[in-house]
Amino acid sequence: MSAGWEYPEWFAGAGESPQAGPHFRRPAAHAVIAREHAAVREAVGVIDMSLMAKFSVQGPDSVTVLSRLSANDVAAGLGHIVYTQWLNEAGGIVADVTVTRLEPDRFLVVASDIIHRRIEPLIRRATRPGEIVTVTDITSGTTLLTVQGPASRELIGRLTDADLSNEAFPYLTARQIFTGYAPVLAIRVTYVGELGWELHVPTEYALGVYDDLMAAGRDLGCRPVGLAAMSGLRLEKGYRDMGVDIDNTDNPLEAGLAFAVAWDKPGGFIGRDALLVAREQGPPQHRVVSLLALDPSADLFGNEPVFAGDQWAGYVRATAYGHTLGGAVGLAQVSRVDGVTGGWLASTEFTVRTHDRQVPVRLQPGPLYDPKRLRILAA
Repeated sequence: MSAGWEYPEWFAGAGESPQAGPHFRRPAAHAVIAREHAAVREAVGVIDMSLMAKFSVQGPDSVTVLSRLSANDVAAGLGHIVYTQWLNEAGGIVADVTVTRLEPDRFLVVASDIIHRRIEPLIRRATRPGEIVTVTDITSGTTLLTVQGPASRELIGRLTDADLSNEAFPYLTARQIFTGYAPVLAIRVTYVGELGWELHVPTEYALGVYDDLMAAGRDLGCRPVGLAAMSGLRLEKGYRDMGVDIDNTDNPLEAGLAFAVAWDKPGGFIGRDALLVAREQGPPQHRVVSLLALDPSADLFGNEPVFAGDQWAGYVRATAYGHTLGGAVGLAQVSRVDGVTGGWLASTEFTVRTHDRQVPVRLQPGPLYDPKRLRILAA
C-alpha cells in the first residue's frame, strides 16, 4: 500500500504462492517478477498505475502559472506531454511531474502518489493576485492503465479505430480515443523504456477496458504486471522516482535531469537563478547516476555504501533486479570534490558493500538500457 492505494507487487500463477520475508536474500517471487519483466520487454504488459496523482488545471492563467512552476517549457502545442520538475527558490526539486496540454487553457498534471498532496498547494502559491486558475483532483475518478511493450500498438489497435502509427501518434503526444466502448485519454509515454501508452480511463469504464485488453492480448503474450517488475524496468532506464531517488536536496543538475530544463524560456521559472549559479560552478560535486552490479548473483536492497577504490563515494538510493541486463540495477548518489564526470565514472573501479561482501559495479551518467531510445520510438 502507498498513500492509501493498494497495488500488486506481482501476479502469481496457478500453484504459485511466493511469500515475502524479512531478510537480505533474493525474494521468493523473483521468477514471477522475471516473467512479468520479460512480458514488457518482449511482448506487452498492462500495469495499473491508478495510484498516480492526477489533476486537471484550467483557467485563463493556467499556462502562465504552470510555466512559472515548471523548469521545462510546458507551453507546448495542444496534445503534447512535457516531463518537468518544479523547484524551490534554491533550485531543489519539490515535484517531478508530467504536464499535458489538452486545450489552450486546460492541462493534465500527473505526479507520483508520494507527492499527491503537494501539487495543489504549489499551484496555489505560484498563482499571483489577479490570476485565475482552478485545480481539480481527478485521481479517484480516473483509472490509469499503462500498456507497455513492443506489442502495445498491436494490442490497443485491436480495440480502437484510432491511428496509432508514429506519423499520426508520435511519442510524447496525447489524443482522446475510444478503447472498446470507453472514452479514453491516450498518452504515448513510458516509464519502463518501451513503446507504450498511458490510458486514462474514467473509473466507471475501467474494469471493461482492463478485461478487453487482457482478452485481446492473450495471443500476444500480454500479462498483468506488478510494481516489482516495473521497478526493475524503470531502473534499467534510469528513470527517477520522486521521494525515492530524488528529493528537495537535489537540483536537476545533481539529479541528472538537466535535459528537462528550458534555460531560456520566456518568463523563466522558480529556482532558475539558483540553478544558473550551480551550472556556472561546473560539474556537480554530488550526482545521481545509473548502477549495474557486475555479479549476476548479487542482490542489492538500497542504502548500501558505494566505494571508489577503498574510499567511500556515496550510497545506493534505489535498486531492483534488472532481468534484461542480468544483474541488480539502481540509482546511486556519488560525490567528488572535483565534480562527478563521465570520465571519472568510466575510469574508476567502484564497488558496493552489501551485508556480506563487496560487489563490483559499473556507474554511468546515462541509461543502462537502450540509451538511444530505439525501443521507445519504435516505428
